[in-house]
Amino acid sequence: MRLNKCLFMYGLVLLSVLLALPSLCPDAALAADKAEPVKVGVVFPLSGPEAAYGDCGLKGLKLAAKHRPTVLGRPVDLILADNKSNKVASCRETSRLIREEKVRAIIGCLTSGNTLAAAPVAENNQVPLVAPWATNSKVTKGRKYVFRVCFVDPFQGQVAAKFAWENLGAKTAAVFTDLKQDYCVGISLCFRQAFKQLGGKVVLKAFYNSGDRDFTPQLKAVIAANPEVIYMPGHFREDALMALQARAMGINQPILSGDAAQTDELLYLGKDAVEGLCLTTHFHPQGVETPAGKRFVAAFNKTYRYDPESISALSYDAYNVLLDAITKAGSTNSKAIAEALDKTKDFPGATGRLTLLRHDAIKPVVILQVEGGKFKYLTTVRP
Repeated sequence: MRLNKCLFMYGLVLLSVLLALPSLCPDAALAADKAEPVKVGVVFPLSGPEAAYGDCGLKGLKLAAKHRPTVLGRPVDLILADNKSNKVASCRETSRLIREEKVRAIIGCLTSGNTLAAAPVAENNQVPLVAPWATNSKVTKGRKYVFRVCFVDPFQGQVAAKFAWENLGAKTAAVFTDLKQDYCVGISLCFRQAFKQLGGKVVLKAFYNSGDRDFTPQLKAVIAANPEVIYMPGHFREDALMALQARAMGINQPILSGDAAQTDELLYLGKDAVEGLCLTTHFHPQGVETPAGKRFVAAFNKTYRYDPESISALSYDAYNVLLDAITKAGSTNSKAIAEALDKTKDFPGATGRLTLLRHDAIKPVVILQVEGGKFKYLTTVRP
């Protein structure tokens, strides 16, 4: 009698324990998993000479996260890392986010050189990396887990060369190249090749390094070569300094630049010297063609009280393209996300409709001109 009573009490205890552990049930485990945040790493330059780019990118990401804070019913947790505007930190922080933070994907690193440093780390760990603004052709080449939402330098270089030839009427060009920036090395080469194919002649190839402040030797060479256009697709700081020194030396030829020049810092530093400067880039509010773009511009203006530029818009698109892929994959499995990213087609981004072909975005190029201390929209060139 006592034994049966003990067995009965044991059964009640066992039943209560099972009822108290719903996590042992598959449905409960799934529910618990769904409640966990989806960790996405962000590797941006928050300090160093490229910090202005990082600030622009963060503004776009914050808006994107505000508009779309969840995916698969789970909150998105953006984990920010500073690459200090250099390649070593880009590699180190990407590795740390994957190893320690267990992120499911990464957005970064903005500039081509830093993204080229981080890309092998993401690839080797099979973690998808979506680059907002890295245009160098090598970024995605031969990789399964690295993608970008911007166009590539061959297309940008071709558009710039055609604009110089047809719109500026230039038959000769001087081309400046920042040897420390993979982006600048790549796009300068693409421009030279395209300009020559059109019938143009590159009469001067001038070289410098990021951080240089005196460009007198290169500009004296420009005076001697007397080109009809100066192509200097560098970062905003060097572009502004070169323009100031060129105008002071009496060099008045048109200056053509690339997407790295589209920052308010160029206007502030270059002042009257950058008036008339033209550049190829990714975005301008007047060139917006999608509902997503109009929503982005309205929200950006309301939040920050000024017009957005390309890096903010591209970072906004990178976030949304990534979340769209996670949604389509129905999973945070890295391989599934990468496969879904690879199938991105006709995505309505803030910077226009984009399709990922071999991990690169097929999308339009926007051409701007500095007029009255502002970036004026000229036209959109479609692929």
